[in-house]
Amino acid sequence: MTADLSGTSFAALHRPGEPLLLPNAWDHASAAALAARGFPAIATSSLAVAAAVGLPDGAAATREHTVRLALTLGSEPYHLSVDAEGGFSDDPAEVARLATELWAVGVAGLNLEDGLGASDLLAAKLHAVKAAVPGMFVNARTDTYWSGDGDERDTLRRLDAYQQAGADGVFVPGLTDPARIAGLVRHLGVPLNILYSPAGPTVPRLAELGVARISLGSLLYRRALGAALDAMDDIAAGRTPGGTTPSYDEVCALERSISVSRSANSTG
Repeated sequence: MTADLSGTSFAALHRPGEPLLLPNAWDHASAAALAARGFPAIATSSLAVAAAVGLPDGAAATREHTVRLALTLGSEPYHLSVDAEGGFSDDPAEVARLATELWAVGVAGLNLEDGLGASDLLAAKLHAVKAAVPGMFVNARTDTYWSGDGDERDTLRRLDAYQQAGADGVFVPGLTDPARIAGLVRHLGVPLNILYSPAGPTVPRLAELGVARISLGSLLYRRALGAALDAMDDIAAGRTPGGTTPSYDEVCALERSISVSRSANSTG
């Protein structure tokens, strides 16, 4: 079954206590398979996009590849959110042009990160994007926990600046402490996005804490790579590989089902 949007906006899927579980895809097949499981929104993964073409993640090197993937996925029958690192530029006007380009091909959401750089720079990018594309859901990510020391004051200062600049939601990857998550939910005036971690709170627990969006990041891509390596180890050792293996026909059917849905959406 493909995702049923039923007229629900991407923003409306961000409900504190009933969070959007947002899987991150890396190509058409992975996105189509996830949508076929009923997920109403799919995000891209910057690591997966970069790794697939042999480029570094977080180095503003994959603008072209990110836009190309968005062009492939943006017209599909699910909401699409794009991980655009820091917008691939330090020029807010250029980031706004990227957002406009993505919006034109059907992208509903944009994730922009500060990389622990100056908060006023990301705030300027957010302001420019919202001025250019008011309808786009812009998620502002701070890396204070992801690559920093988790300074609470700095986290709050950055998130406050991003809210004031027009962010529709904020993302704090690396934060797993339940008390701090709950504290942020109480403090914020916009939906809180948390990165799922197998070592962190479960999805039901994050819902109890008031989280509105749970991202998978690069986890599914890394799991897929791991499954391929495990399968090769099993085959080389004379064992039958375990795990789920879609058939050739099932993979082909993903393209057919999405194409049919796309046609129906364009004529409905």
